[in-house]
Amino acid sequence: MAEAQNGSAGPQAVPAASARPPATPEGIALAYGSLVLMALLPIFFGALRSVSCAKSKNSSEMPETITSRDAARFPIVASCTLLGLYLFFKIFSQEYINLLLSMYFFVLGILALSHTISPMMNRFFPANFPNKQYQLLFTQGSGESKEEIVNYEFDTKDLVCLALSSVVGVWYLLRKHWIANNLFGLAFSLNGVELLHLNNVSTGCILLGGLFIYDVFWVFGTNVMVTVAKSFEAPIKLVFPQDLLEKGLEADNFAMLGLGDIVIPGIFIALLLRFDISLKKNTHTYFYTSFVAYIFGLGLTIFIMHIFKHAQPALLYLVPACIGFPLLVALAKGEVTEMFSYESSAEILPHTPRLTHFPTVSGSPASLADSMQQKLSCPRRRRQQSPSAM
Repeated sequence: MAEAQNGSAGPQAVPAASARPPATPEGIALAYGSLVLMALLPIFFGALRSVSCAKSKNSSEMPETITSRDAARFPIVASCTLLGLYLFFKIFSQEYINLLLSMYFFVLGILALSHTISPMMNRFFPANFPNKQYQLLFTQGSGESKEEIVNYEFDTKDLVCLALSSVVGVWYLLRKHWIANNLFGLAFSLNGVELLHLNNVSTGCILLGGLFIYDVFWVFGTNVMVTVAKSFEAPIKLVFPQDLLEKGLEADNFAMLGLGDIVIPGIFIALLLRFDISLKKNTHTYFYTSFVAYIFGLGLTIFIMHIFKHAQPALLYLVPACIGFPLLVALAKGEVTEMFSYESSAEILPHTPRLTHFPTVSGSPASLADSMQQKLSCPRRRRQQSPSAM
């Protein structure tokens, strides 16, 4: 959802009779332009990082694969979550709920920001930096039934990035400043685009189509989404003040863009980049087409919102653009079949062993080990995982 909002409390437009002076045209242009730029950054760099993250040997950086079943259920789960939050804010004290949510997003924000800045920060460390390797491993069970729950590898450089991110986290927790909010929001968006992978274009169409209906219904059909956005004090949106030129960093008349309007189209755009690479034509036609389509859709959202002075479901404009533009290009190039037959999850990485099913053998542990070895020596496909809750 995209909207102009007045005050730091939430996205409710203040009537014209309010004592707050209206934003200047320059301030509005700066705010909207900044929102567009901030939305493009995590999509562009997240898509580039999504290409290489599947090649990582660190299990903590392996992507989550979204299947068609996950995509079909996602709007229903999102609707239940949104309605649940709405009822929570109606029944319980908003202050205590936001305190709990602030602590939750404080931890998540630090981890997301640390993961985001880590590749960039590595360039600033000297060659003789004493970098030690660490591993955080949690298992369940023992012996042959032992199962890995968490296997996270990190080093001293990652700890430095974590410390820097913690400073931003404390700043956000104490001040709820819009810059700290945006740093966390950008980190969440980039990580979402990087680590959430659609397995094919059909799944992407199902997901975007379902959330198209979800966004339109909850914005135009009810006041639930606006109420939750107003009450929810968490970095789930990017904001930029329209009165920055007048009040500086203490400005409080914000325009906003929800992170879902960045991540959902972003993972589809990242899928098209991986499809471009699979064609082995040394061109990124579909990626750039969908990227331009996103700019067009977001620009149209802002234009309509500015004309009608009403919150707009951004996916109403983004979904047709992000699906329609690449599809037209595929029709023109005669590559529709290739586009819809492409399977992102079918890219087999030689260094990542995968087991398609569990062996059904009986006998001694030695025979079980032999059977496992035979299974691992056969061609394998990556096991698909369900997406994390957003």
